[in-house]
Amino acid sequence: MRHIAIVGSGPAGYYTAEAALKQWGDSVRVDIFDTLPVPFGLIRSGVAPDHQSIKGVSRRYETTALTDNVRFVGNVMAGRDVSIAELQDLYDAVVLATGAPNDRKLGLPGEDLPNVFGSASFVGWYNGHPHFAGLDPALSHDTAVVIGNGNVALDVARILAKSQEEFAGSDIVAHALAALDASQVRRIAILGRRGPHQIAMTPKELGELAHLSRACPRVDPADLPDEAEDAALDPGQRKSVGHLRTFAAAGPCADRDVAIEFDFFASPRAILGNGRVEEVEVERTRLEAGPSGVRAVGTGETYRIPAGLVIACIGYQTSQIPGVPFDEKGGRFANEDGRIHPGLYCVGWARRGPTGTIGTNRPDGFAIVEKIAEDIGEGSGKAGRPGFDALAESRGIHVIKFTDWQKIDEAEIANARKGAPREKFVAMERMIEAAGKN
Repeated sequence: MRHIAIVGSGPAGYYTAEAALKQWGDSVRVDIFDTLPVPFGLIRSGVAPDHQSIKGVSRRYETTALTDNVRFVGNVMAGRDVSIAELQDLYDAVVLATGAPNDRKLGLPGEDLPNVFGSASFVGWYNGHPHFAGLDPALSHDTAVVIGNGNVALDVARILAKSQEEFAGSDIVAHALAALDASQVRRIAILGRRGPHQIAMTPKELGELAHLSRACPRVDPADLPDEAEDAALDPGQRKSVGHLRTFAAAGPCADRDVAIEFDFFASPRAILGNGRVEEVEVERTRLEAGPSGVRAVGTGETYRIPAGLVIACIGYQTSQIPGVPFDEKGGRFANEDGRIHPGLYCVGWARRGPTGTIGTNRPDGFAIVEKIAEDIGEGSGKAGRPGFDALAESRGIHVIKFTDWQKIDEAEIANARKGAPREKFVAMERMIEAAGKN
């Protein structure tokens, strides 16, 4: 029998468990650990609440979770409740699938001012993550600045711009819905250091902005390159830039309450304010070809954007765990193709950094299981699941199992407002109470 511990119950974790079942069938036992009492990681707390079709992938993970060979071990933090070394003593392989839940710092003066947030915390706030439910952003100023040119920046801008009616069918949490309904934000500036051809925004997410009931996307036609240059782009990127051209051609939208303004060739230099954020200082940039591709260089021309809210959507980092080598520059665990050392592995964003889609994690999980198979052979007769259970009992750790999560799930669905799929519990204590474990 082989015993595998996976730390992290998001897409990378469940795809790895699925791969282990396909590799070994009944001769493997997989325990999937998570700090929270609820599974599915990024699907629950990272995917936008109005993108319910994407969240549907969790049904696939549920199929894996309900097999006898796989167990969810919630409410257990690796590195605090149990060390990685202890897990390695108990399991033939330990796979870190913890994702990248921490915001990268801007590295700018003033980024610690009140009402300046990273996207992990802001998205966590409106998605009901227990660590960020108390964020309480002030939405009383008419201008918000969103820094970044990827899909997360689009998600944040879209959520800020939507009317309450447009959240029908979403699982946005009640505290965020109430705050957004009372929001005074009427201008959302999306800053990007480079130009339209360098965006990391996909056509679907860009296209959604054109269908908002009270908001209008705006692009300065002068920021767009000659249309003939679009031919060099890949089809998806060409379609994304096509959306930007449509926004530019539409011009001002006098009949809409909220403007979403794309400010290209704009690099933030400082966040200014006296006790709270009041302005963002921006330097105009130009593109310059270099050995690693096109980069933005400053022109020396600066301007300021008055703003009462700033959200940085510039990437994420993996949480460090005591005893695990870490790549500071990459913001992930130090590894070679997922192998930290024999017996300890990483997968998903914890391996490669925050790149790729949810589906990218599936081949990643299967690849890491092949490496595990090379390293552990038939297994070493370690204690595995019974050994951990004995350890947990000795330490008074209250484990939440998948059947307990199903009770939480039922309670959230029962508590849903009209038209919503669920109302998430935003406090771990309430989750544990709903599971019947208090």
